Amino acid sequence: MLSPERLALTDYEYLAQRHVLTYMEDAVCQLLENKEDISQYGIARFFTEYFNSVCQGTHILFREFSFIQATPHNRASFLRAFWRCFRTVGKNGDLLTMKEYHCLLQLLCPDFPLELTQKAARIVLMDDAMDCLMSFSDFLFAFQIQFYYSEFLESVAAIYQDLLSGKNPNTVIVPTSSSGQHRQRPALGEASMLEGVEASLFYQCLENLCDRHKYSCPPPALVKEVLSNVQRLTFYGFLVALSKHHGINQALGALPDKGDLMHDPAMDEELERLVVRSRLHRTSRQHRAQEPGTFGFHRRDKLEAPERVPSASAPTPSPYRWEPRESCLVSATPLGPYLLHELHPRPQKGLKS
Repeated sequence: MLSPERLALTDYEYLAQRHVLTYMEDAVCQLLENKEDISQYGIARFFTEYFNSVCQGTHILFREFSFIQATPHNRASFLRAFWRCFRTVGKNGDLLTMKEYHCLLQLLCPDFPLELTQKAARIVLMDDAMDCLMSFSDFLFAFQIQFYYSEFLESVAAIYQDLLSGKNPNTVIVPTSSSGQHRQRPALGEASMLEGVEASLFYQCLENLCDRHKYSCPPPALVKEVLSNVQRLTFYGFLVALSKHHGINQALGALPDKGDLMHDPAMDEELERLVVRSRLHRTSRQHRAQEPGTFGFHRRDKLEAPERVPSASAPTPSPYRWEPRESCLVSATPLGPYLLHELHPRPQKGLKS
């Protein structure tokens, strides 16, 4: 059943809001690049599998950064994939540096920019050295805010600097009216800079900003809730509050609550099945290798990928994707190959992204 919000939109507004044209353009580009391999499956099946992968969120794996950040759905899908692939890092209690987290991000997106990872780490570490260790959960929730709302936060940083220097971004200067002229505040000292800016004035500026960023900012009511609890705050204090706010995480919808971050029963069940199947497969292969072959040589069978265990809860990624780099993911986490196999199994024909 269509929601009232959907019925209120025109066809073109709905297509723009859902970024349908972005996905159509990407699908056609992939179709043209791989038309020889896709011809055996059929164009109709290709488009069906492509949009199934978009709905399931597996379409962003190993894609270029420009595509990953192209739509809010792509960003949420990338956050979810990063959490599912490297959840074992947090589950094992491992602490990693900013550069190590950046390496993990590059396993899913080879050209992921270092600057975004640094900004996320700065939310956690504040004024500490950037080579300090961070827990997986702290980094993940800070990264979520910085990555998903990156353009919004750039505007917030500019507003904060204006307020810090004594300017009011909301002030409209009317030369013919003395009442409309803006008086700049005196320069702030070091003590004032450490204290930050007035929270109520900061919210007034952000409220206008949220009106201009309809699809890339936290819900204004939740931003107001964050700022209503303090009188003054710093820019990074604001980012920390956003990253720890339960309601903002729920509104974004990419990650579970912090208490459930290490729990993914469906994935754990699939992993156990895959581990068992892989062990049985490896044992069977070893026994076959020990059997004498022709002319007294031992048989050397080719390595075979473990069979995929079907699951109703597991996504079915598109077969028209290129071959993943299992060797990189293996080095990141002990369960890497099984996570990668579940998220993105080896296709029949490897295609470029």
